[in-house]
Amino acid sequence: MGLTPQLLCLDGLYNMSMIAETDAAYIAGLFDGEGSIHFKRGIEKKKRHNGKPGYRLSNSMRINMEITMTDESVLIWVHEILGCGTLRPKKVKGRRKDGTKYLPQWKWRATFRDAYYVCLLIWPFAHVKLNKINQIMEYYADKKIKNGNIINLEEYRNVR
Repeated sequence: MGLTPQLLCLDGLYNMSMIAETDAAYIAGLFDGEGSIHFKRGIEKKKRHNGKPGYRLSNSMRINMEITMTDESVLIWVHEILGCGTLRPKKVKGRRKDGTKYLPQWKWRATFRDAYYVCLLIWPFAHVKLNKINQIMEYYADKKIKNGNIINLEEYRNVR
């Protein structure tokens, strides 16, 4: 079944109808094999507001998705297809046991609502990372933005 742009519209932020199901399935496979998904709440040390000296502790949420690999062209394609996230070279330290350098690596990363958007795309095709994808989708299921809910999670799952 094809994507339904009216159901999946994220308040006009993304145009999901332009992504083919085969592309979404391929990206889901990349995440299952090469990617990582982080969904964690924890205490973080942050700067104080209003220029006050010192730090404060904050109970913060961390949501991000990453794919790291040596094939830059694949990650450029992922970045262009999804239209979100960042693509940067990853610093590679040290050498192999035989003394040769490691190959240059590239990292594509999406955080928070961009990660949620990617989860909506790859959810029907994911296997290995499905638990983390579900956690992100459920976290955003009841979040409000300008024109109401981001998405009705139950309707979305029924369509897929």
